[in-house]
Amino acid sequence: MDDGTELARRFEEHRPHLRAVAYRMLGSIAEADDAVQEGWLRLDRSDADEIENLGGWLTTVVARVCLNLLRSREQRREDPMELRIPDPVVSHRVGVDPEQQVLLADSVGLALLVVLESLGPDERIAFVLHDMFAVPFAEIAPMLDKSASAVRQLASRARRKVQGRAPAPDPDLSRQRLVVDAFFAATRDGRFDDLVAVLHPDVVLRSDGGPTRPRQTVVLEGARTVASQAVTFGKLAPFARPALINGAAGVAVVVNGKLVSVMAFTVADGLAVAIDVLVDPERLGRVDLTALDL
Repeated sequence: MDDGTELARRFEEHRPHLRAVAYRMLGSIAEADDAVQEGWLRLDRSDADEIENLGGWLTTVVARVCLNLLRSREQRREDPMELRIPDPVVSHRVGVDPEQQVLLADSVGLALLVVLESLGPDERIAFVLHDMFAVPFAEIAPMLDKSASAVRQLASRARRKVQGRAPAPDPDLSRQRLVVDAFFAATRDGRFDDLVAVLHPDVVLRSDGGPTRPRQTVVLEGARTVASQAVTFGKLAPFARPALINGAAGVAVVVNGKLVSVMAFTVADGLAVAIDVLVDPERLGRVDLTALDL
C-alpha cells in the first residue's frame, strides 16, 4: 500500500465526523460535503507526516472552510433576518441508517439548526465546536483571530439564544408520532379545535419557499394562527407520508411521486412547539427519498 492510499484510508476514517461538524455549521448537506472534500484536498497537498493529531487538524481545516462560507453567505444576505430552513435529513419512520446516525448524533433537530442559522458566523463556529464537539476555546481562538476568553463569550451568547428558541424535543418517538398523527387527522377533517389542542399556545411555524416561492416563506406564531393556516392545506393531508426528519417525527408530503414539502415537528410535553416546513422545489429535488419506500 503506497502512502497516498494509506492517507486516503485515514481520511475516510474521519469523514463521518467532519461531515457532521460541517452540517451543523452550514445547515447544508451539499456545502458540508464540499467543505469536507476541501479538507481532503488540503490534506493531500500537505506534509501529512508533520501532522501529530490528524483528526484535530482536519476539524480545524474544515471549520475554517465553513467559517469562510458563513461569512460569504452573510455578506450576500440582503435581509439579516431572512428565514432559511436548513437541508432536512429524511429517513424511514422506523429508523435512520448508520450514515445518517453519525450525521444526526446528539439529536440535531431541524428546529435547532434553524436557530443556528440566526447566529453570526463567529458565534456559530464557537457554539458548534465547543458545545457540540467539545473543542477547547483555546483551539477555536486562532480560527476566529480572537482570545480564548472572547470565544468563550461568543459561545455563551450563542448558547443563550439557542436555549431560548430551540426547545428540547420529547425523546420518545412514539409520543412524538402520536402528536403528528393527531395534527394531520385534525387537518384532514377540518377539526379546528382539535388542531389547536395539539399545538403549544406559543407554537412557531416556519416555512421556507426558497427564491421561487417567496410567498410561502413565512413565520407564524400562536396555536390559533398556525391552526387556521394548517386547515387551509387540509387537501394535502392525505399525501403526508410518515417519516423521520432529522431523527424526529415528521412527514414528507408526496403527490404523484413528487416531494412537495417536508415538515419537521418539535414535540415537547405532548404538544407541537415548533413546525419547520421546507417547500423550496429546488432543494426538495435533492432530497433522497429511497429510504421511504415510495
